Amino acid sequence: MIKGFKDFILRGNVIDLAVAVVIGTAFTAVVTAIVSSIINPLIAIFWKPDENGVSGIEVPDLYGGTVTFPVGDLINAIISFLAVAIVVYFVFVYPMNVFKERAERRKGVVADETAPLPTEQELLVQIRDLLDKQTPAPKA
Repeated sequence: MIKGFKDFILRGNVIDLAVAVVIGTAFTAVVTAIVSSIINPLIAIFWKPDENGVSGIEVPDLYGGTVTFPVGDLINAIISFLAVAIVVYFVFVYPMNVFKERAERRKGVVADETAPLPTEQELLVQIRDLLDKQTPAPKA
């Protein structure tokens, strides 16, 4: 039972998911602060901020008013997602993959990827030689 739990916890996708959730949650405040203090003011240079302070594109509607498309929110969400994804990948996923690859190489699981694969003719020759070894010699 303990071995099963250990295998479950050490399974790569469980660890990756847990790390992504924790780091994503912790990093959200930083990304939101960067976007609201740098990106949104840059967007406000080109589009007028609405009552919430978020920039958007104003388009006249059919009744003489305007409709605002909050582009700032969209850009905020995209940048937040990309920033979290980049940090999680380069700080956690990539090092974990390198660690797993090294552990597999130590065990001898991963074959030498630089060695060229045998050709079809070489494989057929090996099969023929193995069959020759297995068949008894004819009696004379």
